[in-house]
Amino acid sequence: MSLSSISTYTTVSNHQVDKKDDGVNQSRNTIEKDKEKQTPQKLTTDEERVVRDLQSRDSEVKAHEAAHQAAGGGMTGAASYTYQQGPDGKMYAIGGEVSIAMKEGRTPQEKIANARQVAAAAMAPANPSPQDYAVASSARVMEMKAQQELTKLELEKITSTSNYTETLNSSQKLIGENSLDISV
Repeated sequence: MSLSSISTYTTVSNHQVDKKDDGVNQSRNTIEKDKEKQTPQKLTTDEERVVRDLQSRDSEVKAHEAAHQAAGGGMTGAASYTYQQGPDGKMYAIGGEVSIAMKEGRTPQEKIANARQVAAAAMAPANPSPQDYAVASSARVMEMKAQQELTKLELEKITSTSNYTETLNSSQKLIGENSLDISV
């Protein structure tokens, strides 16, 4: 049941209390008055321009937030909108936001992948906002830190492998120099 049918029903039921014989006519009159209120009034040229601007902004805002959601995958929340009522009585989205979760990740590789997805989600709309650039910048900082962590781990791995190889080679030289030739 739509909101207009609820208000019509309420109005009709309030007027039926007066007279039983005349209740039908009063109900019809009330319904006709309610219909007149619901039919849109002719808008002025300026009001029509405002409605077109609001319709355009509504489309832009919803496409912008949908782009964030599509690129963010499971890292984005639901879109929320700020609305403005137009001269035609309709509500139009004039602003919006989508939350993006910056998950850390357990490994540097996961952190890098998460940061890249956040940056992609932030920059997905055709015209990123200043806030979108700020989120993408934070994600890139997170990615660089994770890349440094990965490089450090790889360097430690190479260093420890290199130390092992050097130790092994040194041990083999010592064994080779100090070995006794036992031939039978």
